[in-house]
Amino acid sequence: MWYNICMDEYIRIRGAKENNLKSVDLDIPRDKLVVFTGVSGSGKSTLAFDTIFAEGQRRYMESLSSYARMFLGQYQKPDVEMITGLSPSISIDQKTTNHNPRSTVGTVTEIYDYIRLLFSRIGKPFCPKCNKEINQQTVDQIVDKVLSYENGSKIMVLAPVVRNKKGAFAKLFESLQKDGYARVIVDGQTRLLEEKIDLDKNLKHTIDVVVDRLIIKEEIVSRLSESIETALNLAEGLVVVASGEERELFSTNFACPECGYSIEEITPRMFSFNNPYGACPNCTGLGYTQDIDEKLVLKNGHLSIRQGAFNLTGWMFDGGNIAFQYYKALSEQYNIDLDTPVNELPRKQLDILLYADNNEPIKLKVNAKMGGTYTGNFEGLINNLKRRFVESSSEYIKMEISKLMREQECCVCHGKRLNESALNIRIDGKNISDYTSMSVKDLREYIEKLKLDNSQQIIAEPIIKEIKARLTFLIDVGLGYLTLARSANSLSGGESQRIRLATQIGSGLVGVLYILDEPSIGLHQRDNDKLLATLKKLRDLGNTLIVVEHDEDTIKDADFVVDVGPLAGVNGGEIICQGTVDDLKKCPNSITGRFISGKEKIDIPLDRKKTEKGFISIKGAKQNNLKNIDVDIPKGVFTVITGVSGSGKSSLVNGVLYPVLANMLNRANVPFGKYDKISNIEDLDKVIMIDQSPIGKTPRSNPATYTGLFTPLRELLATTKTAKEKGYTAGRFSFNVKGGRCEHCGGAGVKEIEMYFLSDITVPCEVCKGKRYNRETLEVKYKNKNIADILDMTVEESLSYFENIPAIYSKLKALNDVGLGYIKLGQPATQLSGGEAQRVKLATELCKKSTGKTVYILDEPTTGLHMYDVKKLIKILQTLVDNGNTVIVIEHNLDVIKNADYIIDLGPEGGDAGGQIVCKGTPEEVAKNPASFTGKYLKKIL
Repeated sequence: MWYNICMDEYIRIRGAKENNLKSVDLDIPRDKLVVFTGVSGSGKSTLAFDTIFAEGQRRYMESLSSYARMFLGQYQKPDVEMITGLSPSISIDQKTTNHNPRSTVGTVTEIYDYIRLLFSRIGKPFCPKCNKEINQQTVDQIVDKVLSYENGSKIMVLAPVVRNKKGAFAKLFESLQKDGYARVIVDGQTRLLEEKIDLDKNLKHTIDVVVDRLIIKEEIVSRLSESIETALNLAEGLVVVASGEERELFSTNFACPECGYSIEEITPRMFSFNNPYGACPNCTGLGYTQDIDEKLVLKNGHLSIRQGAFNLTGWMFDGGNIAFQYYKALSEQYNIDLDTPVNELPRKQLDILLYADNNEPIKLKVNAKMGGTYTGNFEGLINNLKRRFVESSSEYIKMEISKLMREQECCVCHGKRLNESALNIRIDGKNISDYTSMSVKDLREYIEKLKLDNSQQIIAEPIIKEIKARLTFLIDVGLGYLTLARSANSLSGGESQRIRLATQIGSGLVGVLYILDEPSIGLHQRDNDKLLATLKKLRDLGNTLIVVEHDEDTIKDADFVVDVGPLAGVNGGEIICQGTVDDLKKCPNSITGRFISGKEKIDIPLDRKKTEKGFISIKGAKQNNLKNIDVDIPKGVFTVITGVSGSGKSSLVNGVLYPVLANMLNRANVPFGKYDKISNIEDLDKVIMIDQSPIGKTPRSNPATYTGLFTPLRELLATTKTAKEKGYTAGRFSFNVKGGRCEHCGGAGVKEIEMYFLSDITVPCEVCKGKRYNRETLEVKYKNKNIADILDMTVEESLSYFENIPAIYSKLKALNDVGLGYIKLGQPATQLSGGEAQRVKLATELCKKSTGKTVYILDEPTTGLHMYDVKKLIKILQTLVDNGNTVIVIEHNLDVIKNADYIIDLGPEGGDAGGQIVCKGTPEEVAKNPASFTGKYLKKIL
């Protein structure tokens, strides 16, 4: 029996009932590219991830010891009767796995580890002062340098035997004492070896052996030489000479012959920005520091000083305060006009206001409150804020100043993360930062042409082979535009997913079940072909791929298609069709089949809105890879910003345009991007960003609370006869406050059970049975349903139930219109996908009264959407525009692009080869442009 299951050509599923699945039976062929498709919310992800992957992981975990499971976690058994033919399963989803600011594309893919190894083996050190190659120092050179110290100076010759390493080092101390040494310096403190030295083995320590103590004079040459040689032998080529508070490191390994600059042995850790030996000391390897942002200080620069341009803590303009006296003195001494808008002041005067005299305080004659004058030191507004942030003991002052602080590029390493020594080790004239700053595509080309001498070639060949292979995998999945220095937390979900996909190909595993969640997200049609080739390569290695996908090209290229439906939520959870793409096209009940076959389609609009309301004008956009471009975005129409992956779309919209609109229109506090000027926004009243970030971080957030539906719902229950008799107000029906909620679980409906060496288990509250409320609250009913019953209803079910309550019905209709009829009103925010969260936000905005002067920005709103739902989305976006609003969408989906009134196509390529406007205009105009990749694909469907 076991043999037959192992040799089975299918993964066989029987009786899957997880979430909305209706006892699904399914046979999936092994070693094939299988696509799960169907309308949004039909149950595809439940079948792929919550059933198949969860069971595969659970079985693997159960094969391990309980001790191992303590570190790996525990999976609950999905609601399925039987699954056979399962292989070890790996999930590659869209969730960005790393929010650590220290992680980069290079570290996540492990390519940076190989590059560090390469530099440590064949890199040549150079002096940062005289730019000459560093060679090894001799003992005589070290002695001569020490003898140049001031005559009579007291020095200690130290052997740095332990440098920032964990351990108790008891045997080392014992050995040193036997060898006749008397003193050591442990973590900066001098200790006698005859005393017992107890160190915490879990902490890092630095230990220097005191070899000799001397006074500088001519007679000590012989003794000094012997002591230095002894220290060098003891510390493997290193010696430290301490004179007072000063410590100078010498090495027989590398030192500059001109200025004496020396470095220790070149090792891979020297190039790690996560290690104290490699990290920039100023930013500790982050590449940035928190500093005052000049743009935030000048946020009200359109006002004069007298009007309150500097509305800063301690510097508000008031006729009676000391700040007024300083402004007046600056005006008199430097001819600064207090009534001219600050943005129009000469830069020299502005620098005096912000930084004084090149960061040096200037003396001003200031009027005292009690009469007379005194000389005051003016350090500049920004310098004053910096100093007060460090020195102030007031938490309020620190909090207020912190609002003006943003991440600024480190002024020491300039964003390169590493210290001076690491950045002055080069291969072929380039340091390691130069390598990681190239795009993946350019780096591979550069390494292929790298010229090395014979000995270097022998050492580097196996390392370079690994680097090139991994770079190639990234290019194959459409990520050639990324740089290895790119921070991992800045990657989109799609980019993060494709990086992990490339890593899996590099691992070369065979017989694995890979489950992917919409890998085509964020990919331009041109790059989709590369992705499909990669998926097939993974399959051809001997693996099974299950891909949850809506992309038409991916569906058509699948070996086997499973269509789940027919609709969403309670109306889904069934297998509508399984087989080839041709089988799908012929299936009469498949909505996907109708779109793939062309029987149903998203129509091209008969006419497009004219750009009659003018343009938002952006001048000199330089964010990330944008090439100092000028962009005009029309107001009052539906605009799509498109272009190949990495061309600069998000940099333009999310990095430049949105922060300005948010700060100017919404009075927000968002970091500005890099640009020269943005104008023509006076007639706009607000900006709404509808992205895929969660609507809440805890299960207490849900669609009802986010959309504002929960308030009228609670007010409705408070008007019932039972509620009035008991004296209940709307607050009684909130699970977030005491009164009506179940106090045993605090209104959460569940309890976390700590399992010690197993993962914690979430179980329904045994008192309220997961209903969140106490018995008395649940006795209040509206149309035979209590508050818990209502929150358990789907949006679609609720529509008819509340059709006579306008305040509730309008919000439910908005949720249904954006394709979320299947979600429950009380569904925890943590269970919503990024696409679902985005549509909840969109529905929330649809409920609000339109002013006709709003800018709506959406970042790839088709994520997670079936063609059936994309059709609904386009209709909603057109409605927003019909009401006079401006809609700006970042998108690759051709159905959305062809429905736009105006297109701005960026490119021509990704990364450094992008950041320019390729073309702009209506879809028809873009389709005619031979330079546009978007136009090439648009031409086929228009």
